[in-house]
Amino acid sequence: MNEQVARDVVLVRAIETIDEKRDILSDDDRKYASRSAHELAQWQAAEHQSAVTADHFLQQRSEQIIKRLGERIPSFAVFVKRRDRLKAFPLALPLIGLLLGAGIDRISDPHRVDLLSAPLLAIVGWNLFVYVALLVWLLVPARKTGWASDSLMRRLATGRTALPRRLPQPLTAALAKYVVEWTTLSYPLTRARLSRTVHLSAAMFGLGALLSLYARGLLTQYIAGWESTFLNAAQVQSILSVVFAPARFVFQLPGFSVADIEALRFGPYRKPDTGALWVHLYAATLFLLVIAPRLVLAAVAHWQARRRARHFALDLEQPYFRNLGDKSLRGQPGVLRVLPYSFTVDEARHGSLTAVATALLGEEARLMLRPSASYGDEPPEVLGDAALEDPGSGTTAVLFNLAATPEKENHGAFIEYLVRRSARPLLVLIDESGLRERLGGAPDADGRIAERVALWREFCRFHGADATIVDLLQPDLKALA
Repeated sequence: MNEQVARDVVLVRAIETIDEKRDILSDDDRKYASRSAHELAQWQAAEHQSAVTADHFLQQRSEQIIKRLGERIPSFAVFVKRRDRLKAFPLALPLIGLLLGAGIDRISDPHRVDLLSAPLLAIVGWNLFVYVALLVWLLVPARKTGWASDSLMRRLATGRTALPRRLPQPLTAALAKYVVEWTTLSYPLTRARLSRTVHLSAAMFGLGALLSLYARGLLTQYIAGWESTFLNAAQVQSILSVVFAPARFVFQLPGFSVADIEALRFGPYRKPDTGALWVHLYAATLFLLVIAPRLVLAAVAHWQARRRARHFALDLEQPYFRNLGDKSLRGQPGVLRVLPYSFTVDEARHGSLTAVATALLGEEARLMLRPSASYGDEPPEVLGDAALEDPGSGTTAVLFNLAATPEKENHGAFIEYLVRRSARPLLVLIDESGLRERLGGAPDADGRIAERVALWREFCRFHGADATIVDLLQPDLKALA
């Protein structure tokens, strides 16, 4: 699905998830939206002579719900219309960069071409530093986009984040949840767009400086030279030889000796020079080291942004989508494969596991309960022919007893093996019913259970998985889903 459809789907999901009491959308509203979406999706697919897909269904359903809520709650309709990103930002920043670049070298004498121009050398040096930093980030990926703050990324992703007044409380909470979820889901897309804008602005900054050099040269007579308190002619010649090496190599511009540099030192006996060569050298250097690389990086970021916007990644295996009830969305019924570890599943807990599978994977989900692994068994021997690597084989869950003390050599090794082999994220279920029965009505029961829960959660995180605590004698299916 594309970006706009994904935005609407995430918004509707946030609303339906928060509105558990049906204060905003009744069951009839939701069923009507699903039925209408199914029919509209079939018509849409027929027009394109293709099969009905989840994208078709979700697009039509989200549009139906957003339209209905907009008619009922005018302030919500205003919020939906203003969700546009800061459209002027990608255009304004490059324009500002062009104007700033055009004026940057006017800090010095406008009639001089300073061989050691601090503004121009700073532009080149800063961009070289950025290229090195980008290479480091490429080799060692970072979670965040450099200097971009969370608030900036949220603003770029969702536009104005202030929620409208006079909204029902559940809808206010839903919109707040939508802002957080969409910011997280669209982070790669927003990062690509921000990178495109920044690289294009840097290119325009260098272009502004380049154009300014030639524009002033048409109307004024440049005088080229240099002066320094600490550098001599040989040192200046070495610095400029390195800086201008790419420009001289690509455009075959003439070189300069130490004597030439010495003759250009500002003073009473300096050699007169119109500065044309140095303008060409600086302009070619700006083009090769600033403008061209930044335009290439901007083009790459633009391609990434377009690709992510057209094919937005949304995980349709989540319980919300499974429970919508449309066959075109669900595909084959979900399978929850449960692997008990040193755990005996009785009839009551077996029934709860079936309910857990339904809550997680939809009404048609099936439970596949594997034989219990004994304490210390090797994972390959226990799993046998279980096709964990096949994404279509279902979701794998390992079941532990909260009463057990987690051990790295046994429980930890079992979890790590499953994490490595499973094509889908591993679900770790920790059943607290046995420990709760054992403690009974002890006064410190809740505290001891909380300590053991914290221990298991930390243990599972250390081994690459997240623990889900469940009471298989009294499961809270809504909270689990």
